[in-house]
Amino acid sequence: MLPSQDLAGLLVEFTLRRLHTVGVVAGLLFLIASAAMALTSAGAGKRLILPVVGVLVMVILTMVSQHVVIRRMNVLRRGMGSVVETPKDNPLRVEFDRLHGVSVQLEGATLLIGVVALFLTVRN
Repeated sequence: MLPSQDLAGLLVEFTLRRLHTVGVVAGLLFLIASAAMALTSAGAGKRLILPVVGVLVMVILTMVSQHVVIRRMNVLRRGMGSVVETPKDNPLRVEFDRLHGVSVQLEGATLLIGVVALFLTVRN
């Protein structure tokens, strides 16, 4: 248990930063491996089109989350000092909460697309 929600938020941001890095690297490796399979195996390119598009979208969503949404949330967090102690009607808090919702949606979409891409890849 962490002593405050603010520390929990910092831990989540720290963890997501690393998870995003691993995700982008894994996505790029998948794309490289898919390209190699398409070049060496007849018909593999057509079977991998949907998973490749899915992984490309995942990489893009991950980069937007990390380099746009979370970066902006960090600026807002510094401006507030404490998110928890900032009134919910404070414009900084309102924007932070909105971006938090966007971040959750991006992470959820990335996870869902990943499950579908995995299914399509294994099925092939």
